Amino acid sequence: MVKKLRRLGMVILGALVSGYLLLCVLLFAAQRPLIFPAPQSLMSVLDGSTRVEVPNGTYFLYRQAPGEGAVVVHFHGNGEQVSNLSWLAQSWVREGVSFVAVEYPGYPGTRGGPSEAAFFDAAEAALVHLTRVLHVDRSRLVLEGQSIGTGVAVAMAARGWGRRLVLLSPYTSLFDVAARAFPWFPVRLLLRDRFDSGAKAAEIKVPTLIVHGTHDEVIPFDLGETLSHAIVGARFFPVQGAHHNDLWESEDVVERVFEFVIGG
Repeated sequence: MVKKLRRLGMVILGALVSGYLLLCVLLFAAQRPLIFPAPQSLMSVLDGSTRVEVPNGTYFLYRQAPGEGAVVVHFHGNGEQVSNLSWLAQSWVREGVSFVAVEYPGYPGTRGGPSEAAFFDAAEAALVHLTRVLHVDRSRLVLEGQSIGTGVAVAMAARGWGRRLVLLSPYTSLFDVAARAFPWFPVRLLLRDRFDSGAKAAEIKVPTLIVHGTHDEVIPFDLGETLSHAIVGARFFPVQGAHHNDLWESEDVVERVFEFVIGG
């Protein structure tokens, strides 16, 4: 009887271990569709922006404001596409600020697949094209990232791009976000895309504004706060009661971000 119970216990343990390993394999295989849930169809652009194709890159939408004021280069969240940002482009242009929204590889209207390296390459190619081909002075550029896009904005700032940096709902690294979402899995062994903004924080030499909702259900609030401490001189603006996708609905956020960009 004891031997039978031991065998049964070993069978159950083996099944649990096999099931766990299978889940790890599935999580590894499916991670990029989970991290980069790109929209399936390309939306039309209705706001008067110009679509600019970037050789060896993707494309970006460019909405110019009169004059030689700031140019906000925006890197959007993982579930969006640049065509979703007409309202944001209009808002910036009303303030006399030109707006650029860079599309990611693997998203509608692009080639290739999404990955950290592909995002960084596309972002830098767009910035190079904007400054060298369209002759926008580098001193006018302000980098703005939201959610997954904060990792792109931080990486570009660490490479010397932008005179100011705005981060909305940022994270220290994708590892830290995934560890909260999947606490029972060895995410540091499984994750292929790191977006390790915390490791790049010391390289940020420009004025930085970080905005984070206290009730963010996707990227924990404390990760944004921790990143603000890691970037020297960063201003941290907690938005009481705000979630992950409603920051721009706060008049205080709009006022604070616009003041930071235009006032600089």
